[in-house]
Amino acid sequence: MVSSAMSLFRGARFYITAHHLTDLPAPLGPEIAFAGRSNAGKSSAINTLVDHNRLAFVSKTPGRTQQINFFSLPGGVFLVDLPGYGYAKVHRELRAHWEQLLSTYLQTRSSLFGMVLIMDARHPLTALDCQMLDWFASTGKPVHVLLSKSDKLSRQDGRKTLHAVQARLREYADNYTAQLFSSLKKQGMEEAEEVIGAWLGVRREDKKKPPAKGE
Repeated sequence: MVSSAMSLFRGARFYITAHHLTDLPAPLGPEIAFAGRSNAGKSSAINTLVDHNRLAFVSKTPGRTQQINFFSLPGGVFLVDLPGYGYAKVHRELRAHWEQLLSTYLQTRSSLFGMVLIMDARHPLTALDCQMLDWFASTGKPVHVLLSKSDKLSRQDGRKTLHAVQARLREYADNYTAQLFSSLKKQGMEEAEEVIGAWLGVRREDKKKPPAKGE
């Protein structure tokens, strides 16, 4: 597949957009879904992980992503950018369409290996975040929470938030994990790649150590 977790997200390319369930491509390889409440920092997190400023569209208008976007990764893996949820000004019918699209994809997609759920570290585990976790729980597949915008918190508050979220996630499943993440400071990238790589059986290559004296 891919040689190391560090190369997991590099070289991402746009593949296809699906507006409806019938538009979904045939499963061609493992898929990692990225979900999150509108304005939680999902697009910024994706762009940071793939090291591309404009791969996922970052908008100041919440709810801009209205479809499922597939991006191909090296080694046959796909990154799947799901519609942001929870924007109140979206028309009721469109919101219902998003919910059906999200829940059906998350619960029935055979090629989906796990979900990365982005939450604003200052406002984690909203009612809609918990609904997303509930939707996914029946699959038995792993979830990794990126507590985005963690640079907005002090170190102490960040640790406190992380521990609280981890404790709550353990109530759902043993394979639900969380970490602090900052797109602005590019913090937490290696940890995220390591966790997601493990889902795919990819191990980070050990950093080369300097030779000992006498070698």
